[in-house]
Amino acid sequence: MNSEHRRARALTAVLAAVAFAAAATAYALIGRGEQQAPAARQAEIAARGRQVMPFDLERTTHRFAKSATGGVQTVTSDDPADAGQVRSIREHLTAEAAAFGKGDYGDPASIHGGGMPGLHDLERGHDRIDIRYAELPAGARITYTTTDASLVTALHAWFDAQVADHGRHAEHG
Repeated sequence: MNSEHRRARALTAVLAAVAFAAAATAYALIGRGEQQAPAARQAEIAARGRQVMPFDLERTTHRFAKSATGGVQTVTSDDPADAGQVRSIREHLTAEAAAFGKGDYGDPASIHGGGMPGLHDLERGHDRIDIRYAELPAGARITYTTTDASLVTALHAWFDAQVADHGRHAEHG
């Protein structure tokens, strides 16, 4: 093999190594960006939530439990003896249940955005969803029940979006 051919092969090997290193670095940065994006969105959602929800996200827990006919949204104070948090939860969920029953999902839209999964279907199908509010010792819950399979799917998508957006402040029940 002549020296010119060896140099060409060496240059090709170096360029391949540089390309591989660049791709690996880009992949690592993209991976970090994907991990940071949810955290940034969750911080944004928490900030918007403070404008809508009167209780402290740091001192409460949201649970979203799916069922075959809809699901149950529960908000409780992490300290059941915190009467202020419990009162704020109950007042908020009372108002939300009444609004949702009329097809008004403006509060979730203002927190999560109008493109929130399931939101438009819930607004359009609100008259086919039974929405019931109930007090709990440490907060309150809203139960959503429907026989419309597409609305069950919308509720489940809406629940999943809330759990994802609220991060450590929410969980599947």
